[in-house]
Amino acid sequence: MFGYSSSYRPESCSSPTGQDNSAHRLMIALTDFRGYDSIMRFLITGGAGFIGSEFCRSLADNSYSHYGLVASEITVLDALTYAGTLDNLWMIQDNPNFNFIKASIQDATIIEELLSKTDILINFAAESHVDNSILDGSSFVSTNVLGVVNLLEILKKFPLVKMIQVSTDEVYGSIELGSWNEACSIEPNSPYSASKASADLFVRAYSKTHGLNVLTTRCSNNYGPYQHTEKLIPTLISRLLKREPLPIYGNGKNIREWIHVADHCRGIAFVSSFGQRGEIYNIGSEDEYSNLEVARLLQTVSGIDSKIEYVPDRPGHDFRYSLDTRKIRSMGWSPKIKFESGLLETFNWYRSRTS
Repeated sequence: MFGYSSSYRPESCSSPTGQDNSAHRLMIALTDFRGYDSIMRFLITGGAGFIGSEFCRSLADNSYSHYGLVASEITVLDALTYAGTLDNLWMIQDNPNFNFIKASIQDATIIEELLSKTDILINFAAESHVDNSILDGSSFVSTNVLGVVNLLEILKKFPLVKMIQVSTDEVYGSIELGSWNEACSIEPNSPYSASKASADLFVRAYSKTHGLNVLTTRCSNNYGPYQHTEKLIPTLISRLLKREPLPIYGNGKNIREWIHVADHCRGIAFVSSFGQRGEIYNIGSEDEYSNLEVARLLQTVSGIDSKIEYVPDRPGHDFRYSLDTRKIRSMGWSPKIKFESGLLETFNWYRSRTS
């Protein structure tokens, strides 16, 4: 049963239960919510990437209709950098409701034209590979910070448009024990996470200052089909299929919370309908594994016993990420795919593509 409000509201990072503000939250939610079976026009920026394309494919397939999301138009804007490709969208390119525009979120003229005929903007556009940000952080500032500010500036002209900023758990920093809720301070440790944290703060500022209907989701590590091979799980799968050693940073004990991309996108769809302006929503699975455990699980599901190869650790490598997701779960969302079954599905997908 989906709810418009939640009795769970974190008042602080150290004391997450807080007071019950359900009546106030219900009033705001009813103001923001467009209603079930609304026919809406979507602008999906960064929609040719891994996560964005999953959302677009599912939206085109009416997979989010039970959240009240039905699209009359799906417009994808993507710069098609190395991590974005139309191959991720080939199955919906003939959909009469689908449009694609090759452009950057920094192109103000194009963005303004598109927002004039948009109901919901979901921003997936981002430079996201931490290793690349360590080598050179400038492109991360250009896209992840200045690009988001450009969206927000133009959005001031279209106050009825609802914007979802897709962010990451990495903005919180590293946590030895426990889990971050939405009230925890942000302490990013890489140029990538610093750029995403900056964007989060601009989203908050434009909501508070200009009253924009913008909100933020912060998700744990994603995996699944169509992910770029630079990321950990596709890298390990690619090495397994070639019977090559599996590279693991440092001692392999760094811990991540893993969520299937389909569950993440269901969370974004849920927030698109039920999320309240100015709010932050953590989206996670509670499935925590060290990098070494992930490698060994892949050895098990694949039946391939490639050697583990420890490589020099990444500079500033965060030890552990973990999200407290009681806020969104109390509203009626929860993940469906357990890590081990999702990992097997993902391995089989990459194997089928290789063959």
